[in-house]
Amino acid sequence: MSYQTSTATKDGQEPPEPGSRETASGVRGRPWLTLLTVALGVTMVALDSTIVAIANPEIQRDLGASLADVQWITNGYLLALAVALITAGKIGDRFGHRQTFLIGVVGFGAASAAIGFGGSVSLVIAFRVLQGLFGALLMPAALGLLRASFPAEKLNAAIGAWGSVIGASTAAGPIVGGLLVEHVSWESVFFINVPVGVLALVMGLTILADHRAENAPRSFDIPGIVLLSGAMFCLIWALIKAPEWGWGDSGTLVFLFVSLASFAVFTYWETKAAEPLLPLAMFRSVPLSAGTALMVLMAFGFMGGLFFVTFYLQNVHGMTPVESGLHLLPLTLMMIVSSPLAGLLITRIGPRVPLVVAMLVTAVAMFGTSTLDADSGSVTTSLWFAMLGLGLAPVMVGATDVIVGNAPLEHAGIAGGLQQAGMQVGGSLGTAVLGAVMASRVDTVLPRKWSEADLPPLREGQAEQLKSAAEVGYAPDPPKGTPEQVASAMTDVVHGSFVSGMGLAFTCAGIVAVLAAGVAVFTKGGENDAGPSVHI
Repeated sequence: MSYQTSTATKDGQEPPEPGSRETASGVRGRPWLTLLTVALGVTMVALDSTIVAIANPEIQRDLGASLADVQWITNGYLLALAVALITAGKIGDRFGHRQTFLIGVVGFGAASAAIGFGGSVSLVIAFRVLQGLFGALLMPAALGLLRASFPAEKLNAAIGAWGSVIGASTAAGPIVGGLLVEHVSWESVFFINVPVGVLALVMGLTILADHRAENAPRSFDIPGIVLLSGAMFCLIWALIKAPEWGWGDSGTLVFLFVSLASFAVFTYWETKAAEPLLPLAMFRSVPLSAGTALMVLMAFGFMGGLFFVTFYLQNVHGMTPVESGLHLLPLTLMMIVSSPLAGLLITRIGPRVPLVVAMLVTAVAMFGTSTLDADSGSVTTSLWFAMLGLGLAPVMVGATDVIVGNAPLEHAGIAGGLQQAGMQVGGSLGTAVLGAVMASRVDTVLPRKWSEADLPPLREGQAEQLKSAAEVGYAPDPPKGTPEQVASAMTDVVHGSFVSGMGLAFTCAGIVAVLAAGVAVFTKGGENDAGPSVHI
């Protein structure tokens, strides 16, 4: 089914076709310049997803923050981003993706500068929440602009290039962050967003065109926004706190129950609302539903598994943050190179076969990573990381195209928000579930290995502290006077227990990837042309 949109501008002139080179001015609305502009804005958000983790220890020392405070620097951003994504996509559909994108760029840059000038951990957390809210405006709007600017036959290539930018920015985060923290200050990690944001704003004002669908939404579904935001908040909060509280804890169960109940009421309300926040009719498209599920499953395995890799490289192999970032380059470089190639391949033969094959390659890489041990060399780790990047790139590109391409133009922003929300929920779920798998494995393996190594018995308090350290691969310094052979055995036991847990977590991630390959069978290319759209 093709969703047609208006073909006349405000002055009655015929607008250029999406993807054409004819525009109202020399550069405004040019598709590939539009891609360059939105990619620059998205760079800030993608870079921030990894760069801040490097700065957290220095922030903790400089501001005297507690562990809970440091966790909130990340969790506050994640909560705001995840809760607001679909609503932000609706705002873009209602008021135009150009305006929404520009507001997101300005707000994200301003919030970044405010963090650098904050001076207290409470202000850092508050402005990180603002960063998340403005990032939520920016990301769906970027996809909405691509959806409206490129014709269907070129959209895959554009999303492939877009995916390369995200991969490059994510890869650069630990390296750039390590260099800035080491040689400048932790504040510079946030200040770097200011010049990037200014450049994106100038380019956006000059290049971006405002495409509006004729039947774009004219009102807001306030009850829907409240219900969905509450459901998403309770879900992400439960996933964040479950490793601390425990999955069977009453607090975790209450938040999960409230989330499920809110989702149920939201679903009922959306069938009654005149202009629903999330039109459920979109999910009658089997490919769109499959693409959303695929994005969740991909993020579950990838982000959940990758969470342990940094601990493996830094705590087991003793690498610095910059060194660990360099060791992840095979993964991210493969994503950078293969994303545009995947876009071209998907354009030529459709998404189904590339997505199925890519998820199977990802599964092989996950199973291969599960075989790593404390003595695995750089060649072995690089091989599996590179294969993981090779498998993930087509999924990032293809699933995004399936979701956005199968949504009507007037819901392009919602589709972009759905894609990003799928990633956030999948990543949070993967980190929480695989973290629980890791903790359970360490609980079982650590006491056995400790006993088999004939190490001195541990008191109850010592055992809990050692278990917590082993869950992140950190071997505490032994008591003074401990013989070197005994100290070495303690380290080997801790590292061995962590690697055993990481192996099981990656095995579970590999099984999820195989299931995702089955979901990918139901995907296909977008049925809805990008235009013509109203070009204002």
